[in-house]
Amino acid sequence: MTLETEAVERFRVVGGSPAHHDFVDKVKGSLLYAADWKLPGMLHGKVVRSAVAPGRMVSVDIQEARAIPGVVAVLTAQDVPSNRVVEHASGGLGELTVEMPVLAHDRVRYVGEPVAVVAAVSAEIAEQAAELVAVDYADLPGVFDAEQALREDAPRVHEDGNVLVNWRLSSGDVEAGLAEADVVVEGEYRSQHVEHAYLEPEAGVGWIENGVLTLRVSTQVIEHVTDIAAILELPENKVRVIASYMGGGFGGKEDMTVEPYLALLVWHTKRPVRMIWDRQESMLASTKRHPFVMRYRTGVRRDGTILAQHVDIIGDAGAYPCLSARVLFAGAALSCGPYRTPNASIRSRAVFTNNVPTSAFRGFGAMQVVFGYESQMDRIAERLGLPADEVRRRNFLARGDFIPTGESLETAVAVPETLDRALSRLGERGEPSGPTKRVGRGFACGMQPYGRTIWFYDRASAWLSLLGDGTLLIRTGVTDLGAGQAASLCQIASEILGVALDDISIYIGDTALNPPAGGTFATRQLYMSGNALLTAARELVDRIAPVAAELLDCPADALVFQDGLVRVGKGERLGTGLSLAELVKECGDRGVSTAHLSTWRAEAGTFDPSTGKGGSFPDYTYGTHAADVEVDVETGEVVVLRYVASHDVGRAINPVRVEGQIQGGAMQGLGYALLEDIVLEEGNNVSTLFANYLIPNALDMPDIEVEIVESGEGKGPLGARGIGEPPIAPCAAAIANAITDAIGRRPSRLPMTPERVLELLAEEDQ
Repeated sequence: MTLETEAVERFRVVGGSPAHHDFVDKVKGSLLYAADWKLPGMLHGKVVRSAVAPGRMVSVDIQEARAIPGVVAVLTAQDVPSNRVVEHASGGLGELTVEMPVLAHDRVRYVGEPVAVVAAVSAEIAEQAAELVAVDYADLPGVFDAEQALREDAPRVHEDGNVLVNWRLSSGDVEAGLAEADVVVEGEYRSQHVEHAYLEPEAGVGWIENGVLTLRVSTQVIEHVTDIAAILELPENKVRVIASYMGGGFGGKEDMTVEPYLALLVWHTKRPVRMIWDRQESMLASTKRHPFVMRYRTGVRRDGTILAQHVDIIGDAGAYPCLSARVLFAGAALSCGPYRTPNASIRSRAVFTNNVPTSAFRGFGAMQVVFGYESQMDRIAERLGLPADEVRRRNFLARGDFIPTGESLETAVAVPETLDRALSRLGERGEPSGPTKRVGRGFACGMQPYGRTIWFYDRASAWLSLLGDGTLLIRTGVTDLGAGQAASLCQIASEILGVALDDISIYIGDTALNPPAGGTFATRQLYMSGNALLTAARELVDRIAPVAAELLDCPADALVFQDGLVRVGKGERLGTGLSLAELVKECGDRGVSTAHLSTWRAEAGTFDPSTGKGGSFPDYTYGTHAADVEVDVETGEVVVLRYVASHDVGRAINPVRVEGQIQGGAMQGLGYALLEDIVLEEGNNVSTLFANYLIPNALDMPDIEVEIVESGEGKGPLGARGIGEPPIAPCAAAIANAITDAIGRRPSRLPMTPERVLELLAEEDQ
């Protein structure tokens, strides 16, 4: 039997690819995003941002801005009731507690830091007023490189120091393992600041209704309602956050964006306010992907077996913590990849600089390190004269193996299957298209966690109600980034309860009306809300099935819920049934509720930062990407000829959406590998337009060919694994390995631009 199990075929709705409500609305253009919402009499908000950093704020003059006709409010730090946001500690060694001001009050630490907000009757007037807010700065010494920030004489970004957190993980005896090794391979790898580049920039509208401050915003986390209430010093029940369907997030809308500024302006003016960041503002001041400096020492036997690995990671956190502590933990925990490493010593530090803050981004630290460990694996194969795939197969983790944190893997580790699929699909390599061209092939394997680190004791809730006509209502606090998070829940509900998809309505992302589900990040939503929905549906079936069984004179376990009916699926009364509407009426007559709320709690555990031991993530998704590239040795241009991505998704709830996630993630990863780079010059972002920040388009890259593996062993609903983040991870390493195969020189810095490829070729000539 292949890895795909026969259980996949048992499902009627799950495993299909129906076009649900979000497909239809997006194609029609009728889906409303955050920037589409308008209210009568609304004002327009604008953030005033620092043009220098670091600097001491000598004075702030708002008089000229406030005097412009049509300006209703100009607010500064003194107008913020509680001017601080504190990211909750993640538990790393020496982790600093650093407050981030909503509006800077005494100093600015990065270019683009908010110093004031303006509300006016038009966007044009708000823009004009923002330009007239006069801030006098005194220059302060800054530090713009994470390695330099570690020096004792470096300027301090915060008084307590420049190291936000220090993670240390270890297993076995690394020095003994390296001493025993026949070969030790060392490598240093560097990644860059990257922009999220979502289609929809940050936007929202706010108003007061019945004394409640309400924000309808593009956000991944409606639970920021707690932070907003704290900033305004309001009871939490006086603040409501509604998440619109999003035109992409990728982690960039996991931290607050427009929310605190909208809230301040609405509460101060008592009028509706709308705020939309244009693309230049978004690229200037939104959080970025962490640049990593990764140093590896890997000791192996002559047959390629890994004995020991020493890893040191430095991540540029920028000026404030955001989610850097957690990102650097993920980088540490996954830094050895899907390979047995009996002796490991891993250090991972998040370091403050005066650059724009970095935070969550698809892959969340676990993807940067793939570039490191997969480059190491190819280097090992080269040093030993062994095939690259053979070295990997010799070291792949398997169920029951331990990773450096000391935890064992409980589910299938299907990396070999994805490797086979990817290489088989790629087939024979082609010939160069010209005399200056060289063709190379590379592949990379990866493992990516899904779900939050387990010491956060995560949970999610879902509420279901079968209505009198047999239709179904779902309520849950899920936010939908555009990947079909809501629609997947509908498929699961349809599978269990037998309600047709067209008869299901789902209401999401509202702190006032939906049970909490937690944010959409860390590839957690299908795992968390999917299991919550599945649990709720099964519990509801367990409650109403006895009523149906009595009416149909059969055992409850003989019932089948399908096509809006409850039928007898076996026994003497095979095929007889009644409609869900009839069952709901009978339940009502008997006092049996057809509404149900369920809360599902994720796997929990602890991690001891002093020993580097304990639980980390609930489970992992595994995959392999393979590529053929053509390199022009005269221009340095790299053309991707073919690209295959294979992942074990456990079970594909909706194969079309799964394929879309893999294709989109791989395309985003190719941009990261070859093109995208936020260039900072002394903290100044010179890449604030798509004219000078290049993202791939449909003409730049080939179609992403997808191979889906279904082990059926994920910890998500019905055996699914998360697939939101994993497809971006192997891309850079696969392309780097292919370029190396083509030109014989290894890229170790991202992005792999033509200029950098030419530099490698120049080294070859020396």
